[in-house]
Amino acid sequence: MSRREIRVTGYGGQGVIMTGYIFGKAAAIFDGIHSTLTQSFGPEARGSACAAAVVIDEQFVDYPYLKRTDVLIALSREGYEKYADQLAEGGTLIYDEDLVDPDDRVKGAKTFGIPATRIAEDLGKRIVQNIVVVGFATAATGIVDKEAAKKAVESLVPPATIDLNLKAFEKGYE
Repeated sequence: MSRREIRVTGYGGQGVIMTGYIFGKAAAIFDGIHSTLTQSFGPEARGSACAAAVVIDEQFVDYPYLKRTDVLIALSREGYEKYADQLAEGGTLIYDEDLVDPDDRVKGAKTFGIPATRIAEDLGKRIVQNIVVVGFATAATGIVDKEAAKKAVESLVPPATIDLNLKAFEKGYE
């Protein structure tokens, strides 16, 4: 595996930073490869734009910032608008189809829409939308190994929510 660059974008409260953290931990701790995470968010806690950037590589990551985005995960229209132009040619766009409507800027990219919010609501908690996306992105791109991603989810979510989050992961992975 060569260097893979992943950007997750959305708004505060969607678990954007946690999603990046899950991919980074899955790679570094459970897959045994190098990863870095950088994040950006507005001064408001919920509702403001935020993004996580993850670099995964078999080699030591000496430059933790994205040069070209291989995988863009867009959980809000605003995030999509801000980062769509940075998606590498032939890259992959994963988006919540109820919140994002891709345009021609991602022409040539592999695009996957998923009703992540609806799936999470069907599971009883909208808050697991990001975990649905983690499962889907793991299956669609192979960013990290499935078992590594599941272990990262399990290790990072509150103990009382492990079962719900693992169900959300599996629904997304399906």
